[in-house]
Amino acid sequence: MTSNNNIVVPEAKNAMEQFKMQAASEVGVPLKQGYNGDLTSRQAGSIGGQMVKKMIESYESSLK
Repeated sequence: MTSNNNIVVPEAKNAMEQFKMQAASEVGVPLKQGYNGDLTSRQAGSIGGQMVKKMIESYESSLK
């Protein structure tokens, strides 16, 4: 199985990892470096949801 989580700009990989770790911390999910297959779907979804929320907030702020 191949991953569909490809980074469009390879130089952004580290920044995206930091962003994901920050989002996990904000929603109280114990994300660690490396394998996180032990997370529940709810936990993983809350991380992704927080990331999207922050991206939308950032975009909206740039429109002002």
